[in-house]
Amino acid sequence: MHRMTRRLVAEFFGTFMLVFFGAGAVLTTNFPQADFGLLGVAFAYGIALAIGVTATMSISGGHLNPAVTAGMLAIRRIDAKSALLYIVAQLLAAVLAALVLKSIIPSGVTRVLALGTPSIAATITLGRGIAIEAILTFFLMSAVLGTAVSAEAPKIAGFGIGLTLFIGILIGGPLTGAALN
Repeated sequence: MHRMTRRLVAEFFGTFMLVFFGAGAVLTTNFPQADFGLLGVAFAYGIALAIGVTATMSISGGHLNPAVTAGMLAIRRIDAKSALLYIVAQLLAAVLAALVLKSIIPSGVTRVLALGTPSIAATITLGRGIAIEAILTFFLMSAVLGTAVSAEAPKIAGFGIGLTLFIGILIGGPLTGAALN
């Protein structure tokens, strides 16, 4: 398999997994006996990201998020053409994961919850929502840089990045939906 194709397949796979399990957790919170709430959703996203990053790190760098890819482009860890291809693969994977969820979860649930799409709480202004997302994304990128990019980084990238998303969702989930992007 061509090197770039392999990297794009890894990004697609990891992003699909992240969106499928994360948004799937959001959607299943309305089912009987699914009383895991925000904590469970944050855990599902954090673990999915930890596994996805760990599984794809040695192949593609484990970006799995356009914000991370943009950050890697900004610090010249990826070239513009590769970044664009990564982002396309990530977006296609996210859309496919949403379509798969839409096809397997009853439409009444997916419609009410907008397939897990993040939204700003009525009590949060747009400016505050942007500020919250910027801060959460800063911490996510800091975890990526500190655990995956730095040559001196401990070998805990997936774990550290997944935990950062977990905490970000606990804080930002009720306020902005915690897109971190």
